[in-house]
Amino acid sequence: MPTSAHNTSDSNAPGALLTPSEVATMFRVDPKTVTRWAKAGKISAIRTLGGHRRFHESEVRQLLTGVPEQRDPSA
Repeated sequence: MPTSAHNTSDSNAPGALLTPSEVATMFRVDPKTVTRWAKAGKISAIRTLGGHRRFHESEVRQLLTGVPEQRDPSA
C-alpha cells in the first residue's frame, strides 16, 4: 500500500489537508490571497516540515458556507 506525504487525495479522511492552491480554487482567489489570509489569522494553517502551509479541509469548507453567492453586477 503506497503512502503519501499528505492526504489531500482522500477528502473524506478526518483532518484532510489542502494546499494554498486548492483552497484558492475553492474560494476563486489567487493562492497568494490565501497566504495573506493565513498571515492575518483569518484562516488557520499548519506548516509542513518543509515550511509549506496546509489548511484543514473541514475549516475551509466551514468558511465556504459563510461566503455569500456572487453578486449580480446589474443589481
